[in-house]
Amino acid sequence: MIDWSEEQQLAKDAIRRFVEKEVAPLNEELEYGSMPPYDIIKKMYQTFGVDEIARARFEKTIEREKAIEAGEEPSQFESSSNMDDLGIDTILSMELCRHSAGIVTAMGVTQLAAGAIMSQGNVEQKHRWGLDLLTADKIGSWAITEPGSGSDAFGGMTCTASLQDNGDYLLNGSKTFITNGPYADTIVFICKQVEEGVAPRQRKILTFVLDKGMAGLDQSKPLRKMGLHSSPTGQLFLDNVVAGPERLLAGLKTKSAKKKSDPKATFAAERAGVVSMSLGIVERCLELCIDYAKERVQWEKPIGEYQLIQLKLANMEVARFNIENMLFSYIERKAKGKAMSFAEASAMKLYSTQAAVDVASEAIQLFGGNGYMSEYKVEQLYRDARVMRIYGGTDEMQVRAIARDLLSR
Repeated sequence: MIDWSEEQQLAKDAIRRFVEKEVAPLNEELEYGSMPPYDIIKKMYQTFGVDEIARARFEKTIEREKAIEAGEEPSQFESSSNMDDLGIDTILSMELCRHSAGIVTAMGVTQLAAGAIMSQGNVEQKHRWGLDLLTADKIGSWAITEPGSGSDAFGGMTCTASLQDNGDYLLNGSKTFITNGPYADTIVFICKQVEEGVAPRQRKILTFVLDKGMAGLDQSKPLRKMGLHSSPTGQLFLDNVVAGPERLLAGLKTKSAKKKSDPKATFAAERAGVVSMSLGIVERCLELCIDYAKERVQWEKPIGEYQLIQLKLANMEVARFNIENMLFSYIERKAKGKAMSFAEASAMKLYSTQAAVDVASEAIQLFGGNGYMSEYKVEQLYRDARVMRIYGGTDEMQVRAIARDLLSR
């Protein structure tokens, strides 16, 4: 894949018009008011048929699961990913990031929660929680980060699940920096099982699905933060929350629940998804800078005629071109069913997010004092880009994942 297909380009144009009409005028309230992004996400899904695409994919998945349970060959029911569908998902992310990357984060984490349920759950769990998240009828969150763990998310995890004599689990602990946490209807909660005689760092990792309003579950108000203001972030507090075995992903002994719970697989998907966000920010910064370089006059000529400004623009275009090629490669590989390794996903995230932050920073520099003012938008683009080098795994963790893979060969 070296370019968008004709269908994808038409979708790209339509989505851009939607974002400019439905999102851009609300930017002030999304950024500095109290407007959650969920109605916008739902309207966008309905406008472009994303919810219907999700339902169709869901039905194919369930059909395949039932066929496997009936003892039929999976290959007979294997459904290949559609490149146009994948491209449209990516285009939504790119186009939103031109104006409000926070909406993409809120939308993406709901889909991460759905992905965890669809990949690790059984048919009953998929029906109960998965479909409503896939269609954005409900809001999801993926709860792994804790106040004291940071990048040591699994080893330093202190949230616990204690197995009771009746088969239920008691969940305790707290999570922080949870996207959609204040409003989530469905929470994918990751913790460690209490195991006598086993060191805390070596204990089994369990994944549960929780519902808003469960006794002992407290969802905080949105936290204040530097950027991504249109993406509500909060804390979760669990005090003896009772979770039955039907809430444990990959925990029921049925034919359709053979996979082990693997939060790291969700990490890989998240890291790959950040590439499209980076591209949207870089594209918008470059467009704004080109226009400004033509219009801004200093010493009686447009600043775009000065070589130092031209160098900034050229470096931005190199970054845009590289990220776009990474994205096209990812879409094509996924459409062909070729899995991307954890290290490859980490490499894409490392490069694209660093490039997005560098481009946004240089955009502010090119605009000078105006770039520091919210009126000129590059200020928001920088704030939104900066966290991408932290969430989904910091730069340092991406380097670790890549190097480990290289050294294991």
